[in-house]
Amino acid sequence: MNASTPAPAPRRVRVRAPELVGRGGWLNTGGDDLTLAGLRGRVVVLDFWTFCCVNCLHVVDELRALEEKHRDTLVVIGVHSPKFAHEAEHSAVADAVERYGVAHPVLDDPDLATWKQYAVRAWPTLVVVDPEGYVVAQHSGEGHVDAIDGLVTELEAEHGAKGTLRRGEGPYVAPEPEPTVLRFPGKALLLPSGTLLVSDTTRHRLVELAPDGETVLRRIGSGTRGFADGPSGTARFSEPQGLALLDDGAVVVADTVNHALRRFDPVTGVVSTLAGTGRQWWRGSPTSGPARGTDLSSPWDVAVFGGRVWIAMAGIHQLWAYSPSEGASGEGTVAVVAGTGDEGLVDGPAGEAWFAQPSGLAATPDGLWVADSETSALRRVGLDGEVRTAVGTGLFDFGLRDGPAERALFQHPLGVTALPDGSVAVCDTYNDAVRRYDPASGEVTTLATDVREPSGAVLVGDDLVVVESARHRLTRLRLPEEAVRAGSDARRTGREVTEVAPGPLRLDVEFRAPQGQRPDTRYGPSTRLLVSSTPPDLLVAGGGAGTDLARVLELDPAVAGGVLHVSASAASCDDGSTGEEHPACRVHRQDWEVPVRTAGGGTDRLPLVLTGTDD
Repeated sequence: MNASTPAPAPRRVRVRAPELVGRGGWLNTGGDDLTLAGLRGRVVVLDFWTFCCVNCLHVVDELRALEEKHRDTLVVIGVHSPKFAHEAEHSAVADAVERYGVAHPVLDDPDLATWKQYAVRAWPTLVVVDPEGYVVAQHSGEGHVDAIDGLVTELEAEHGAKGTLRRGEGPYVAPEPEPTVLRFPGKALLLPSGTLLVSDTTRHRLVELAPDGETVLRRIGSGTRGFADGPSGTARFSEPQGLALLDDGAVVVADTVNHALRRFDPVTGVVSTLAGTGRQWWRGSPTSGPARGTDLSSPWDVAVFGGRVWIAMAGIHQLWAYSPSEGASGEGTVAVVAGTGDEGLVDGPAGEAWFAQPSGLAATPDGLWVADSETSALRRVGLDGEVRTAVGTGLFDFGLRDGPAERALFQHPLGVTALPDGSVAVCDTYNDAVRRYDPASGEVTTLATDVREPSGAVLVGDDLVVVESARHRLTRLRLPEEAVRAGSDARRTGREVTEVAPGPLRLDVEFRAPQGQRPDTRYGPSTRLLVSSTPPDLLVAGGGAGTDLARVLELDPAVAGGVLHVSASAASCDDGSTGEEHPACRVHRQDWEVPVRTAGGGTDRLPLVLTGTDD
C-alpha cells in the first residue's frame, strides 16, 4: 500500500443478533409478540435486567432520556432474566414493570434462554442491535448510556444514508391504570396523631391515612415524577420509599430515584430537601460533605439512631448518616458510616464491612437492624460499631426456612421492624411472608404467609401494620404471644411417629374457614403450603413452597426416618352475610412437625387439618 494512501476506517464487527425468546411472554405490547425481524429498520437496545437489582433499576432510569431523544428510531426492550426464584413468577415480573415505571416492551425470560443466546454474564447488560439485525455493542453495568447515545446517533446517520433506517411509533403499549388508593406502596410510618403516613411509591407521592389504614386524609406530592420542593400540592418526588420521624415532628423521606432526602412538615404540608443533589453518586464522588451538595445513590430507608438519620444507601451497598447542622447554615452534613461499597456479606468493624443493597432499617436502644436484601440477610450494627450477621450466608443463598438462625433462610427481605420484646419482624419480601427473629433464642419463625411482597411494617399497639406492596394496601397482623403477650393464629403441632409405606406419600391439608367466613380468592390462590424435612435427604421430591394444599411427596427409603416440616396458611374474609361494606380478612397458619419412618404396611396418605380460629 502506498504510504500516502489513508488507511481504511476500521469495520465494525457484524454478528447476527439471536431472536428473542422467553417462556413468560411479552409485557407492555398490548398482547403482541415482538421479533427482531419485525423490528428491522430500528435501532434496538436490549436491557438484560432483573427487578431485585438496584443497578438494573438505575439503568431503567438512565434509559428514559435516551428513549425520549430517539423515540422515532430507537426501541428499547427489557429482557427480564431472574436471579431469585420469586423473580421467575410472571405476575411478579408484571408487577415490577409497573412498579418501576418501565415504559418499553419487556420480554419475560424465566429460563434465561435469551440471556444464554447472547452470552450475558451480569446484571445489568445492554446490547445494541443495528437496523439490519446485527449486534454492534455490548456493555455491562451502569453508566453507559452516553456512549450508547453516541452510537445510536451514528447508526441513525449511517442507516439513514443507506436507506435501511425506519422511523415511526414504537411497539410500546402503556398498561391501563388501576383505580387503587395506593399503588405499590413502599414503607409506612405511625405519626404522633395516630394516623399513618405511607410512601405511595409508584405514584410518586406520600399518602396520609386514618388509623383504619384505608381512609385517605390527604396526599402529599403532585403525583408526577420529578424533584421539586414546595406545598404538598405541587411538590414532586420520584419513587419515595423510607420514612422516619424527626424530633421536631417533621418526617424525613428517602426519595429514592431522586437520590435525595426530603423533609415533610405535617403541620404546614411543605416539602423541602435535606440532602442530595438529585444526581446519582458515582465511584470517586465525595463520601462526605455538605448535605445538599453531596450526591447520594438510591436511599431506600431511613432511621433515627444515635442522634443522626441513618440511610440505607442501597445503590452503593453502604450505610450513610445525615447529621443536622449545629451552625447558622442549617444545612447539615452527610457521610458514609458503614460499608466499603463492595457488594457482599462481610462482618466486622463498620468501615470494613460489606453490605448488599441494604433496604430496611430499624433502630433500637442498643443497635441498628438492617435488612440486607441481596444477601437475603438480617444484619445489625452494634453500639460498638461492629457489624454482625444474625441470619443469612451470602449473595446466592436464599429460601424459606424457619429454625435456628444459622440454618434459617429469607428471600430478598426489604423491611425490618423492632418489636417490644427485643425481637424483630422481617418483611421477607420475595417469600410473600412476614418472619420473626428472636435474638434471645436465636430462632426464626414465620408470622404470616400469603402477604404479597411485604416491603415495610410499623407497630401499632399490639398489631403489626404491614405494607403489602403487591396488593396495594396495608394489612394488620396480630403479633405472637411471646412478642406482645397477645393471641396468635400461628400454632405448632407435634405428632407421634407415623409409619409410612414405601413409595409416594400423599399430603392433604384441609382448610376449614371460621364460621361466617369464606376463603379469600380475590387476588388468586389464598393458600400456601411449604414442606421440608430433617434430615434434608429424607425428602426426595415434593419439597418447597406452592399454593396447592395437596401434594405428593417422595421419601428416600434408604433414610430410616426423620421429621417432615409442614407449614400451611390460608386467607379468609367475612362472607358478606351481615352486609358489611369492607369485610374483615385474616391469614390463618399452622405448622406441623411430623416424625415419620418407612415401614411395610404403613400409610400412603398424610391428612392434616388447618382450622381457622373464630376469636
